[in-house]
Amino acid sequence: MQNTETSWKTEGTVSESELERKLASILQNTEGVGRVQVLLMTGGEQKGFYDTDTEAVTGILIAAEGADDPVTKRNIQQAVMALFQIEAHKIKIMKMK
Repeated sequence: MQNTETSWKTEGTVSESELERKLASILQNTEGVGRVQVLLMTGGEQKGFYDTDTEAVTGILIAAEGADDPVTKRNIQQAVMALFQIEAHKIKIMKMK
């Protein structure tokens, strides 16, 4: 999902919409997930890869076709937790219609 209204880009960082596209692409290529849409919320700074300052991901909303399967939903949640180093309560995964 492209989110041009809230996307940002500063030198040395990756834009929200680029991260959203990358995450959606990875998830869509995961068994059982199907089509997805991703929305990232950011705020504050954190140290990123290569000692760069980046916007911290503070919440993630994912709509996925396969989210009605509890195993698929858990796999999505665990992947997002590992990738963005955020707690489970900051991730919302919903069934896409």
